Amino acid sequence: MQRDKLKTYLNLHLIVFIWGFTAVLGALISIKADALVWYRMLFAGAFLFLFILFKKISFRIPVKEFFKLIFVGLLIAVHWIFFFQAIHISNVSVTLAVFSLGAFFTSILEPLFYGRKVLWYEVFFGLVIIAGLILILQVEINYFEGILYALASIIIGVLFTLMNGKLIHKHESSVITFYEFMSGVGFISIYFLFKHKFTTDFFILTTNDWLLLLILASICTAYAFTASVKIMEKLSPYTVMLTTSLEPVYGIILAYFIIGGKEKMSIEFYIGAILIVITVILNGFIKRYNTSKE
Repeated sequence: MQRDKLKTYLNLHLIVFIWGFTAVLGALISIKADALVWYRMLFAGAFLFLFILFKKISFRIPVKEFFKLIFVGLLIAVHWIFFFQAIHISNVSVTLAVFSLGAFFTSILEPLFYGRKVLWYEVFFGLVIIAGLILILQVEINYFEGILYALASIIIGVLFTLMNGKLIHKHESSVITFYEFMSGVGFISIYFLFKHKFTTDFFILTTNDWLLLLILASICTAYAFTASVKIMEKLSPYTVMLTTSLEPVYGIILAYFIIGGKEKMSIEFYIGAILIVITVILNGFIKRYNTSKE
């Protein structure tokens, strides 16, 4: 049992590392944020469709649950559009640092979704994450718009994480993710049709963009997103979101080596990153201790 738990935690950290790389890919892909998300969800949905057929999993979902998945798909689409927009108008470091607030928002919202009491240490750890964020940011006022987009993105991200936490106990994770991605593509497509964005130029991308989009859609989306939903069968949404707070650490380190000096880290970043890492470790110890007492 403990071995399975450790394996689940390690898999979660691998997924968070992949998500950190996602931000770097978003900075390297040259197309606009909404088009990037449309391609990402479309390709990822296609990969999942083939996977579900290969595994011979049923696509059948009750109508009531289906409409919930459609709504979650909309949230995911908006979440990603805001995320990539934040990266484009600021940088990877600023956007991912703001994502550290996810643990704090989850500690407040999860008890409302799951009908349990607020745990003092979750709120405390969330506040420590905020302290780490303040140390990491140290940004100039010209990044303010990017911070707002990132903040809106993480709040929406917390909401759909909590909703998926309930849906996963009823349905196969790959099927859930497939319908969510396809509904996201549908919503963005409707918006593009009204805005007349489906032009010839929209479908003409550079070879580099096509390659990066395929990596983004397959490894960083179809695999990582489905695996993260599956993980929520064994871990709480709060633990998932708190571990996701390591995404800035992984992402900013990757950005420094891949993108270059633009993403150079300050002393404040290292201090803030250490605070985040310690918080994640303490959360794991406390949850393990509480579980052993039950």
